[in-house]
Amino acid sequence: MDILTELNPKQRQAVEAIDGPVLILAGPGSGKTRVITHRVAYLIRVCKVNPRRIMAVTFTNKAAREMENRLFGKSEKDLATPLLNWSNRGQVTIGTFHAICARILRIDGKAMGIDPKYVIYDSDDQIALIKRSFEELRLDPKQYNPSAVASAISHAKSKMMSPIEYQKQNRSYFEEIVGRVYERYQQLLTESKALDFDDLLLKVVELFRKHTEVLKRYQERYVHVMVDEFQDTNLVQYELVKQISGEYRNICVVGDPDQSIYSWRSADLRNILSFEKDFPDAKVIFLEQNYRSTKTILETASHVISANLQRKPVKLWTENDKGERIAIVEAFTEQEEAQFVVREVERVVSRGEFKPGDIAVMYRTNAQSRVLEECFIRYGMPYRLVAGTRFYERREVKDVIAYFRLIQNPQDSVSLQRIINVPGRGIGPQTLNKLSTWAKSLGISPFDSLNLIIESRKKDSVIQHPFDTRSADVLGRFIRLMNDCIARSREKNLVELLDYLLESSGYKQYLSNDPDGAERWENVMELRTVAEQYRDLPPSEALTAFLEGVALVSDVDGMEEGVDRVTLITLHQAKGLEFPVVFIVGMEEKLLPHIRSFDDPAQMEEERRLAYVGITRAKRRVYLVYAFRRSFMGISTVNQRSRFLEDIPKHLTTTPDWSEESGKATESAYSWNRVRQEEPVTVSTESTVELKDGDRVRHAQFGDGVVVSSKKMKGDCEVTVAFNSAGLKRLMLSFARLEKIS
Repeated sequence: MDILTELNPKQRQAVEAIDGPVLILAGPGSGKTRVITHRVAYLIRVCKVNPRRIMAVTFTNKAAREMENRLFGKSEKDLATPLLNWSNRGQVTIGTFHAICARILRIDGKAMGIDPKYVIYDSDDQIALIKRSFEELRLDPKQYNPSAVASAISHAKSKMMSPIEYQKQNRSYFEEIVGRVYERYQQLLTESKALDFDDLLLKVVELFRKHTEVLKRYQERYVHVMVDEFQDTNLVQYELVKQISGEYRNICVVGDPDQSIYSWRSADLRNILSFEKDFPDAKVIFLEQNYRSTKTILETASHVISANLQRKPVKLWTENDKGERIAIVEAFTEQEEAQFVVREVERVVSRGEFKPGDIAVMYRTNAQSRVLEECFIRYGMPYRLVAGTRFYERREVKDVIAYFRLIQNPQDSVSLQRIINVPGRGIGPQTLNKLSTWAKSLGISPFDSLNLIIESRKKDSVIQHPFDTRSADVLGRFIRLMNDCIARSREKNLVELLDYLLESSGYKQYLSNDPDGAERWENVMELRTVAEQYRDLPPSEALTAFLEGVALVSDVDGMEEGVDRVTLITLHQAKGLEFPVVFIVGMEEKLLPHIRSFDDPAQMEEERRLAYVGITRAKRRVYLVYAFRRSFMGISTVNQRSRFLEDIPKHLTTTPDWSEESGKATESAYSWNRVRQEEPVTVSTESTVELKDGDRVRHAQFGDGVVVSSKKMKGDCEVTVAFNSAGLKRLMLSFARLEKIS
């Protein structure tokens, strides 16, 4: 296919501008992913650039997969027409900053003293190590929040500050504490042969600075470097990009200052705003045609964002139709707010206007999802919650991964602490403390000290340990298990190793004795499915690749495609996604904008950008909903509606009116007739089926069940059903769509 045919003039200009630095300012829905993928294809097919000499950096694994699929197809036999031949897949470097840096450190990290089998510590592991630092420094975790300390350390690393440099700039007592913990925390990471997420980036920058011959090799390899979502880069990431592109200076960055919403992750808006100062010869190209939203949605978003000062104005326009007005809805309480959302979803779905999977409900804070979830469950409305308990954060999944991490890297003290007594082996806290103290006195790792217990039992051994016979026996059995698994990891493929581990460790039996064991075992089997993807790799590579893969998964990466359920998601996580219908709830002062932004103009601008991102996720319809009264931390308060609503001209909005008599929207508008009372408003909709206790029913989401009880309500009926697989559920009959079965 012709690479340039499908592109508009500005997109074509961005694809063909291949020499020197390029800044592409791309508004939401303007096809920036298409531009990047076509640019890669253009370089390879038209300019005859070797695929190995191209790097494309994305911000999520999901975006990287999407880019690869667009370029090469989803499989070798993909019937669609990809831009490039399947044989080129894997030659172009496409991935997130963290994934690319993790690869560089596996190959060249030895120059920095980094073991190729290093493990990547997630946020839970970091907190565990910080708490251990607290203990060793005799600090009270109740007085100094470990999460706050972890955040401060991360922020320091994003500014490329070492523990010594951080300690030199201490201005408060808290910073003095952070400096001490930071120093010990880094020492413990080194002892465990581990890196946290910030280290993955920082260590590569340090590697390139200290070992110019390594940097030169990467500079010579990568002739063209492209970075997506450049407005979300931090100082380390920008430095890394400048280092790698330093030889040829063919650096192309794509972004939108109006969508910079991650300052809390140390993203620095100045990177994109100052790009032209750093690269005075940069070509600047604006992508302003929007292919996603209606004219009304774009005009609304433009009015909301125009009040910001830190931006490069992008004049969005579209050939799409005008579309419907923005619905601004006032509910009385957060419960009524959730009821409005569910009922309006039911209305548009029942009319055939949209499917549940077309709809997203977005909110500023995770805590707002609780009331929404309760309402969706009550009315039997199918939904999916993004960033509930992530799969890789489930206890049983983390346990198995900890076993694998210890097999790969026996110095990993956090993983050792996690699974040494899981399943229970009679190894208590006192024994663990004694083990840690003994290992520290010998100057070796806890794992190595366990092996000394085995050595002490050999004839003529002079090794003495501090454990009684029973403790030495159980510790000995554990270290023999791990040594056995380590030996087998050199011979077995990953799936065989997992199966052996689950049996030999007793973990399979351990779950079978758990009341929730069946569900937890299903999660372990799902992890086995992930391991299947690495079955064909050599044992020496499979475990490393698997652990790196699961460590770098994000919330959005785990979103299933094609699921016909309403999506509940935070505004931060919604970035990069799109939906035909968007509800943004909690449009109130102190919530959106958040109360923490009130005294900081820069943070207030970011809150405005957050609202802008939410609105521009929508293709066809937007509902902006707020509550007159909302409870927070057990206190009910009256809130003003968000200042961002005041920026939207009246001619772009409609005030909804929901008819209480019929439960259906009037033809003139979608409105909600507020009722100034605390009790929920009931909807009067005639049920299509009559049910009594004992009736067998079927539900689209929950499957088959039996009616346990039913209770008449004003114009409706609440039924309690015992479902075979989903347990007890309370449902409103008018919305549950229950089918009576014989």
